[in-house]
Order: sequence, then structure tokens, then C-alpha cells
Amino acid sequence: MTVDVVIAGAGIVGAACALELAEAGLKVMVVEWKIPGGGATAAGMGHIVAMDDSEAQFRLTRYSQTLWNELAPRLPEDAEHLPCGSLWVAADEEEMVECRRKLSYYNERGVTAQMLDERQLADAEPRLRRGLAGGLVTPEDSVVYPPCVTRYLLDRAKGLRALLITGKKVIAVRDGLVRLNDGSEISAGAVVNATGAVAPELTPGIDIQPRKGHLVITDRYPGFVRHQLIELGYIRSAHAVGTDSVAFNVQPRSTGQLLIGSSRQLGTFDPATEMPMLSTMLRRAMEYLPELAGVSAIRTWTGFRPATSDSLPLIGPCPGVDRVWLATGHEGLGITTSLATAKVLAAQILQRECAIPVEPYLPGRPC
Repeated sequence: MTVDVVIAGAGIVGAACALELAEAGLKVMVVEWKIPGGGATAAGMGHIVAMDDSEAQFRLTRYSQTLWNELAPRLPEDAEHLPCGSLWVAADEEEMVECRRKLSYYNERGVTAQMLDERQLADAEPRLRRGLAGGLVTPEDSVVYPPCVTRYLLDRAKGLRALLITGKKVIAVRDGLVRLNDGSEISAGAVVNATGAVAPELTPGIDIQPRKGHLVITDRYPGFVRHQLIELGYIRSAHAVGTDSVAFNVQPRSTGQLLIGSSRQLGTFDPATEMPMLSTMLRRAMEYLPELAGVSAIRTWTGFRPATSDSLPLIGPCPGVDRVWLATGHEGLGITTSLATAKVLAAQILQRECAIPVEPYLPGRPC
């Protein structure tokens, strides 16, 4: 069989890339070893957010957020799109300084944001503990249910004659031939490695490390919280190097359930739920939302985020490997940036202009 592009990995990033390239008229095949949308995608909170850790991160997340806003009216009901906004919670005056910095940064770039003082915070989220200093609301943020969005993107790609192969794995690429684990070969003009944390198995030597995370989903408690709630310390947690970390992060779902995170661990590929880490994460959440102690959890699980050393994804040609492209390394922003990643990758493959500069995400950049 001959195709234009083989995409290894049917998570949300691979699915978005498949749709973008199929819409451009390319013959696309997606190969997934397990369940489409069942890896890191299923372990993501589905937060669509503009982040400001760096200008490059902001451009990618904001661009993707605008694409999500355009897509939202067409999403199926089971995508559970919820335009709840985000509320960054400041515990003290030092974190209020960070809120003011974020406010200025966002406003300068056209992102709606609003500061809240202690009283306004209590009005916005009555279940937060008293004594918190305030916060920052970004009302354009939203949440989705990633596995169903992934299925929707793949279905649209298949409607454009893209092929989805499950239960097989891309194990080697050489001279335009893609070898699968069953011994079969496919001729392809390009191969996209969108396999997340295990991407180095196909393209050894790339700058990817797995970061394990735990999640908890509760029973239904409609109205328990109104926004995606995130402590300002989440940024420090997300970039902690060499140490395990937790941060308060609670998301309302359209079902009335609560999704509770977040934790980060380096140096492990063990998928088992670890009770010490889970307990630490939940204690942190209850420091901000004491009434969480009375809710019922119905499931816990883990996943592995593909992290890079500079906290930016790898989107572009794989250095030293002919015809192989990378779309991985998004860490905790894979859901948010999936749509923009597809645009950035397709612009390079098709040699056309992109709405944002692609250079910050090129895999060959100095780290």
C-alpha cells in the first residue's frame, strides 16, 4: 500500500494532524497500537487554555484556543464542551502580584481577564476556603472530553478517506518504507511520530521524557464549582525538575462530575496508581476546597505526559531522519495545542505559510 502520510499514534494530536492533512488532499493513514484516544489523551483534563510561561507557549496555546472556539459549535454532545473559564487562585499577596502580571500580559495580547479580590473570589467560588487573597478569571477558557473529541476528529478524517489501522504499531521507517510490528510494510512520503511519551521508541535520541500524572473523577455534584480552578503554584509544579510535585487543579464537567489533579513524577513508566502520591494530591486539593472531603470518588487513573527540556513541543522534521516528522512533547498542553500543532505541522509538510512562527517548535532547535 502507498500513502502520502503515515501518522503513528491516534491520540488527539495524531487525530488533529490526520484531519488537517486529509483536508489538504493528502492520502493519510493513522496507525494506533491500542485504543484511539486511550493513552495520554484519556489522561488529560481537557483544559483549553492560553498559557503565558513563554511567548512561544502563548502563541501556540492562544492560536489553538481560537481554533477550538471556531470548532466548538460543531462538536458532538459527547465532546462535553463546557465554556466554564479558568480561575487562577492566589493564596497570598505574592501570588496576587503574579495575578497582576498575568492580567497585564493577557490584556496586552487581547485576552480577556479580570482580577478578583478576596470578596469577589468568595462570590465567584463559594466553596473555596476563606482567607485566600484573590484570583484571576480568564473567561475564554473551556474544557472538553478528550477521548470523544479524538473520535470526532478521526471520524472527520475518515470521511475524507483517511485510513485508521488499530492493533498495530509502527516500529521502523527506512527509505520511505514504514514497517509495522506484524511485518507488513507501507510506502509513505512522510511519517509523523505522534506517539507521545513513547515517541523515542520510534525515533531514538529525541528530547522527550515521560512525566506521570494521577487523576480522580468523582460522582455527580452539579454546581460544586463553576470554573476550572488552578492554584498559581501550578506553574512551579509544572516546571519542577527532578522532583515529584502536586498542585491544586479541579475541573467541573458538564456531567456534574469533578475531575481532580494534578501530580507530576519523573523517572517512572509504571502505570500503577500510587497511594502516597494520590493522597498528597488530594490533600492539596482539600486545602483549597475543604468540602471535597465529603465527595465520592468513582475512579482513579494515571497517564504519561511527554515532556521536553524547554517545555515546548517538538513539531517539525526529525533531525537526522529522512521523511520523519515529530508532533509530540506537549507535556500537559496536548489537548489545548492539538489543533494548532496540526496547523504548524501541515504548514511545514505542505510548504505553506503558518499563522504563527514555526521556529520555536522545530525539533532541531538548541535546548
